Amino acid sequence: MIPVIDFSKVDGEERAETLAQIANGCEEWGFFQLANHGIPVELLERVKKVCSACYKLRQENFKESNPVQLLNKLVEEESEGGNVERLNDVDWEDVFVLQDDKPWPSNPPEFKETMREYRKELRKLAERVMEAMDENLGLERGHISRAFSANDEHEPFFGTKVSHYPPCPRPDLVDGLRAHTDAGGVILLFQDDEVGGLQILKDGKWVDVQPVKHSIVINTGDQIEVLSNGRYKSVWHRVLVSSHGNRRSIASFYNPSLKATIAPATKLVTSQPREVGASYPEFVFGDYMDVYVKQKFLPKEPRFQAVAAAL
Repeated sequence: MIPVIDFSKVDGEERAETLAQIANGCEEWGFFQLANHGIPVELLERVKKVCSACYKLRQENFKESNPVQLLNKLVEEESEGGNVERLNDVDWEDVFVLQDDKPWPSNPPEFKETMREYRKELRKLAERVMEAMDENLGLERGHISRAFSANDEHEPFFGTKVSHYPPCPRPDLVDGLRAHTDAGGVILLFQDDEVGGLQILKDGKWVDVQPVKHSIVINTGDQIEVLSNGRYKSVWHRVLVSSHGNRRSIASFYNPSLKATIAPATKLVTSQPREVGASYPEFVFGDYMDVYVKQKFLPKEPRFQAVAAAL
């Protein structure tokens, strides 16, 4: 099971033990869940309500979407005796992204106010999690945050991806979201507490990220892997769909500014034997994203090689 950590204990007598649990989650899993994280349950319930209501206004459009049309065509070909293969270039997902500088859905009427409040709370949680990572890595408090903001010169990116994975008539032919690692920094997911489907690759096997009501799932992206010089890994994950149940998934991404320069923390490089040194190149995050958008569903190592070659 994915580790579940009581985050309220990070400020109490069990701080050391809680930090050790977070370190284990980062080093051994790349994913962990936070319970008692400080975001009010009442707010989380409102988030569930407005996001589900928003999807209901969008669901007719999904029925006309490219994934649905491609699957229908595939099933038709199969019924006519044709040999069909899985759809490997689409996701069975209805999705939109919230950013502060972009338009937001205006319906339902409570959506904007609720999601602004939620994002404010979640951003504070992300910064607390990064401070815990700083401490566990032996870095100065705020190191990761400063790296993401280019020493406070630029605003880090903070976006929220609101997804639904509707019931799929043929889960054997398409994934909800294809396997990938996340490009950015710290990802905070408020997942459906009834409909599962999220899996991570652990020791060569796919493991379910079990739904835990009102928890926030944390995972580390490629940039945390770089900053930690490989001590923390970004992990392959995917979403499977089912023929019943509509999975809700609200993932928020605390990423570096596109202008931020990312590199292994100097302290973590100098603490290694001389022959080890830095395991990752230094690069501008925007350059990395240029590569990532073309290679998201491919192994991450060539992405690091590509930005290194571009220097």
